[in-house]
Formats: sequence, C-alpha cells, structure tokens
Amino acid sequence: MFRFIARRLLQTIPVLLVLITASFLMLRLVPGGPFDSEKATTPEIKHNLEAYYGFDQPLHKQFFNYLGNIVLHGDLGRSTKYSNRTVNEIIADKFPVSLELGAWSLLIALTIGLSAGILAAVYKNTWADYVTSGIVMTGICVPTFVLGPLLVLAFAIHFGWLSASGWYVWQDRVLPALTLGIVYAAYIARLTRGGMLEVLGQDYIRTARAKGASETRVVLRHALRGGLLPVVAFLGPAIAGIITGSFVIETIFQIPGLGREFVNSAFNRDRTLILGTVMLYAVLIIALNLVVDVVQVWLNPKLKFD
Repeated sequence: MFRFIARRLLQTIPVLLVLITASFLMLRLVPGGPFDSEKATTPEIKHNLEAYYGFDQPLHKQFFNYLGNIVLHGDLGRSTKYSNRTVNEIIADKFPVSLELGAWSLLIALTIGLSAGILAAVYKNTWADYVTSGIVMTGICVPTFVLGPLLVLAFAIHFGWLSASGWYVWQDRVLPALTLGIVYAAYIARLTRGGMLEVLGQDYIRTARAKGASETRVVLRHALRGGLLPVVAFLGPAIAGIITGSFVIETIFQIPGLGREFVNSAFNRDRTLILGTVMLYAVLIIALNLVVDVVQVWLNPKLKFD
C-alpha cells in the first residue's frame, strides 16, 4: 500500500506542474491587468506597482520565481487586490468557512442519498422506488442557482424560519448546506440504488436469506458494503466538488468563504489569489481521489494496489 501511495504522489508532480503552467499562462493572456480600473492610473504609479509585484520582469522569469517560491517556501504570493495580505493568509482565513459548509453539505448528501438509495433498492418496482426515483431525478435536474433562491423564498422570506444570508449563527448554515447537499444527495441515491440492486442479486445474498437471516441483516451486513462501492468511487470528486463547487452558493447566500473570494478575485484580476486557489483545489482533488482508491481496495478485497 505504501508503494502505491508513494507512486501516486509522484504522479501528481507533473499534473500539478502542468496545471500551474497552464493557469499561469492563461492568466497572462487574459486582456487587462490587476492594476487596470475605471480610475486612470499614472504610468509612474503603474510601473512602480508592477515592479513591486515583479510583473515588469520577463514572463519566464516571473513563472520560475513564482514556482520557486511555492516549492521552496510554500509562498503563494501577495494579493494584488489586498496589498497588505498574502494569498496564504487569505486562504487560511476563508477556507475554514468553505470547509465547514462542505462538511454540513456532505453530511446532508450522505444521509439523504444513502437512505433514499437503499429504500429504492430494497423496495424495487414499488411506489417507494418510483417516488424516490422521481424526487432524485428532480434533484439532479434543478441546479443550485435555482434551488437556492427557491429555498430562500420559502423558508427565509415566506416562513421566516431561517436566515437568507450571512455566516454567524446556526440558522445561517441550514439553507446553503441544504442547497448544496441536495444536489449531491440525488447522485448518491442513484449510485446507491444501482450498487445495491447489483449486490442483492448475488448468490451469497440468496444464501444468506436461505439460512434465515433477517432482511435488515442481509441489507446492512451483507449487501451494503459491496453496494457502496460506486458511491465511494463517486465521493472523491464529489467531496472536492462540494468544497470547491460552493462558488455559487457562497455568492447567493453572502458567505465569507474561499469560493466567494475566488469569484471576486476573477473580477478584480487578482492573479496570485486565483492561482493560489486553483492550486489548493487541485491538491484537494488529487488527495481525495487517492483516499477513495485506498478505501475501495479496503471495501473490495478483489481489488489490489497496483
């Protein structure tokens, strides 16, 4: 297992290098710069700002300086929008908010998705299956930027039970976490149903039933472990998507997280903050996919580390 993990980690190096290079070049090719604004800036001030951030150097030198700072010092640079703050400080301040939002959303997604998927599989081709499948398809078809405002209209404006924006009390967490969690719950429910149906048709399940095992024991003890394999494979990119895909949610609900900061950095042409956020999310996706591969082998002994 350790050789497998070490080999996978080594494979991530060229992936990250390509990602940094592509992102760096694309940001430089985008029209406009971080110091362009509606208010005119004198050439002297603009030159001094570019010299301060190193933007006056040749492109290849800027790239190798940036790469060297990351590798040697873990320094993601200084924000061009917030000149008194580094990208590391902004990420350390904003990312915990996005992480908390992602954790609550994942809990909702797993709770609803697994329950609905197991229910639909156990009661296949019954009203429970049809109703569950219909709700799941609705959850897949309705995007978060539509679901979020609808939940706000219902539970924040009409009933007044929950908050429509902010991140101060527990009521602020419910609607954004629910909006983000429901979409992923729909996918988890479909995968759980498909995986459970495949396992429930296996010979060892029929043998367990023939021996007199209760249906609850058959489902939870024998079928669930194998039925969750498709869900586990989905969870790697899903968890990363829940954390990194909160851009829209954080903007709708005015949450001071990294996703909202990333959106603002694009409008502000804050190159260093964009690059730093992209790097963080790339590392998260790679790490979570590695964890998923390890868990899959643990759940299914037929798989091997190779």
